[in-house]
Amino acid sequence: MFFNKDDRIHQTMRRVSDKLEQAQIPYAVVGGMAVNAHRYARTTADVDFLLTAAGMAAFLQSRAPGEFPNSPGHPRRFVDGATGVTFDILLTGLFPGSGQPGPIAYPDPDLVSEVIDDTRVLNLPSLIELKLAAHRYKDFGDVVELIRVHNLDESFSPKLHPSLHGDFTECLEEKRREDEYETRQDQAFERERGSDSAPPA
Repeated sequence: MFFNKDDRIHQTMRRVSDKLEQAQIPYAVVGGMAVNAHRYARTTADVDFLLTAAGMAAFLQSRAPGEFPNSPGHPRRFVDGATGVTFDILLTGLFPGSGQPGPIAYPDPDLVSEVIDDTRVLNLPSLIELKLAAHRYKDFGDVVELIRVHNLDESFSPKLHPSLHGDFTECLEEKRREDEYETRQDQAFERERGSDSAPPA
């Protein structure tokens, strides 16, 4: 269901996006759903939205009672009352990963979003920047797959903050190591299949 885009996660993404559009609140979908929008197909259990502080205040004011209640103990996590799916709001100016100040902060969604399949999502350079800045293995894995699906190379580095060039290069090298491994595996399989089909001497 997930990859048919008719599951509860996609329903929540569309419902919240529609609410933000109706209220004229600038936003961008980030996280796993943005990764999917940029053609690396993987599942995720929730949705992340990037808003400014003013956008967050407008969202809180615009929601109907029971429509998107807060998740207890998480001031920027909400529950879609129709689907039960949670979604987080990330704020412009805060920092990804540990949340400690660094060279990369969450940007203004108005400046870094693009429309893919009728939904406003983070553009590819900004998505990769935030994934690298979070400095988690899972996020590095997403970058490796985005490199693969978009056939990226060193020429993409200038689109990223200089502090991330080393991490991006490491993801490039990991992608190439994986490709070399797959090539060796394919060659070994072909040799084995060839020896199995060879006529007896």
